[in-house]
Amino acid sequence: MEADVTVDARGLQCPMPVIKVSQAMKNMTSGQTLAIVATDRGALSDIPAWAGDMGHSVKEQFDQNNEYHFVLEKG
Repeated sequence: MEADVTVDARGLQCPMPVIKVSQAMKNMTSGQTLAIVATDRGALSDIPAWAGDMGHSVKEQFDQNNEYHFVLEKG
């Protein structure tokens, strides 16, 4: 899935992946998509929980080569 914005959070530990995603979302408009790649296993629960709390939706989520990929849509 193509995304409007991409955040590379590889090598960052909690809470930095969520902070990076939050910062990127501030500059986006409703309906745009954000792709995230993280290596912190905590992102598996943290990013979807944050997205739900903030009114955004998870469009895609998968693991590949010990990396966690997400595509969020800004609410």
